[in-house]
Amino acid sequence: MSLVENLVYEYESFKLEIPIWKILDQGITVLSGDSGVGKTTIFRILIGLEKCSRLKWTFDGIDLAKLSVPEKKLGVVFQSLELFPHMTARQNILFAAEARKVSEERYEKKLKHWSETLQMKKFLDQKAGTLSGGEKQRVALVRAMISEPRMLLLDEAFSSLDEKLRQESREALKVLLKEEKIPALLITHDRQDIEALADKVSVLKEGRIVEE
Repeated sequence: MSLVENLVYEYESFKLEIPIWKILDQGITVLSGDSGVGKTTIFRILIGLEKCSRLKWTFDGIDLAKLSVPEKKLGVVFQSLELFPHMTARQNILFAAEARKVSEERYEKKLKHWSETLQMKKFLDQKAGTLSGGEKQRVALVRAMISEPRMLLLDEAFSSLDEKLRQESREALKVLLKEEKIPALLITHDRQDIEALADKVSVLKEGRIVEE
């Protein structure tokens, strides 16, 4: 288990107070809850984009909370996907690989394999701004995984897709996680995401994990 402790965050009248929370170190942990309860704030705290001074996050014997954002080695897929629209799908993935210092040989090998597995070859050299929702989703997943992260974190990553594309994206996610043998934390309020993907479910309510 990955163990999150002392996740305490306050902003005006909003407060998160999670003394202890276990995240699977294999499979997919889902963090669910109504809109506005703080799921995305937790996501940003774990990544290191929001300060949480007392936080301790033990993963494989390492306190990730003490590390910088790059040192955490997390793969991240935001709700908005955050692709560079003027760059091709290939260039978006390469940008992430270079930022994480992935060797050219390793990058080429992984991209070749995943572009075949996820049927991406036909649009790799198209600009990201011209891609369909499902194509953008696959690019974002591969970009997050290209650097062999410790864990993959996804924030409502399928919410903008129709149901057919959501199902395709769920299958793509399962394929990637199985091959890379890494855990994932998925933030979603979609019941079908939970039923299709969750190995463990944590529910956030009024700033606390109230049901698992």
